[in-house]
Amino acid sequence: MTDILMPALSPTMEEGVLAKWHIKVGDTVSAGDVIAEIETDKATMEVEAVDEGEVLEILVAEGTEGVKVNTPIARLTGDDVAPAPKKAEAVPAAAPAKEAPKAEAPKAEAPKAAPAPVAASGERIFASPLARRLAAMAGLDLKAIKGTGPHGRIVKRDVEAAQASGGATASASAPAAAASAPTAAKPTPSLAQLGIPDGTYDLVPLDGMRKAIARRLVDSVNNVPHFPLFIDVELDALMAARAQINKMLEPRGIKVSVNDFVIKAAAMALKAVPEANASYTPEGIAMHHHADVSMAVAIDGGLITPIIRKAETKGLAQIATESKDLAKRARDRKLKPEEFQGGTFSVSNLGMFGIKQFTSIINEPQGCIMSVGAGEKRPVVKNGELAVATVMTVTLTCDHRVVDGAVGARFLQAFKPLLEDPLSMLA
Repeated sequence: MTDILMPALSPTMEEGVLAKWHIKVGDTVSAGDVIAEIETDKATMEVEAVDEGEVLEILVAEGTEGVKVNTPIARLTGDDVAPAPKKAEAVPAAAPAKEAPKAEAPKAEAPKAAPAPVAASGERIFASPLARRLAAMAGLDLKAIKGTGPHGRIVKRDVEAAQASGGATASASAPAAAASAPTAAKPTPSLAQLGIPDGTYDLVPLDGMRKAIARRLVDSVNNVPHFPLFIDVELDALMAARAQINKMLEPRGIKVSVNDFVIKAAAMALKAVPEANASYTPEGIAMHHHADVSMAVAIDGGLITPIIRKAETKGLAQIATESKDLAKRARDRKLKPEEFQGGTFSVSNLGMFGIKQFTSIINEPQGCIMSVGAGEKRPVVKNGELAVATVMTVTLTCDHRVVDGAVGARFLQAFKPLLEDPLSMLA
């Protein structure tokens, strides 16, 4: 028998909602079949089977919330036998009393045979269910395997490579068990402790997305030494060019927004100043080959950042089409993990709300995030005379470990003329 485990569909996912089953007891499934829909803190995603067999049991009913990653959610027949400890724990009631000692005996080998989603130090280990199963069968320690999947996730090829090279066994990680537990964070005081009496407010429970946003932003503010840079951009030429371009694209049903121009200009500026298209890692600074621009999209209960991949290679019409599609599917929570994970630079635009200027929090591990304000008529000095122009304030927040002030300034120097002379982006 084989247990189907609750998958980790993103590096930050700890639990999710089992929204819907596409299988029932008695069905036969093959690897690649869609078996369920899982709601994460970011999206609703279809889950495919990695094993084949007949469905013996549904362990978690659809609609169940707070299902922890790696929890068995269903069971299949098949040749891929699940580790003995997992089977003993999942169906203790089915074993006769006299068999209990046999079920308990393998527990001493659990660190070697059973999937280990958490390291002895308390640090989560991100690995695909198939990678965990293969590592368990081979007796490999996941903590000793370097992941090459999205955000360092351990995938099948990493386990196979570790096995081929004689990777560390589970026993190699034993010394880590002596590591001290992480210090607990100081709890947030309750409203009652702050003198706000019960009955004077309505409490809206935190959903998975809001918890994830809170955790990531607190980590970013606390862990990333950041600074902002501000620059004003004149938009009159851009607005005129946008009107002409949209008139040309009207028969195709495409409409280019100011934000599409911003994404294109940011991507081109990142290629002109590649030092700004970088991420900090403990091993070194990652210099990205392409400008994968994340765009902040507000959705019910929070926000998400779908990505325009290789934006420097795409025209305005293609960027407009992709951004519209991604934004719609983001609001419907239909994005795939690869569509909102792994960007190299972020753009957040609140100009449509009339916000003149703001500073965004860095979206780790990216080195920069750009905050775009509203375009408005302002007095400017041109050729020594007072004039009126449509001006937009842009703020670049930089991770000082990666992007120094001079690098950020050079990026903005490359970005500004692209927006002020938009035809240069079409060359």
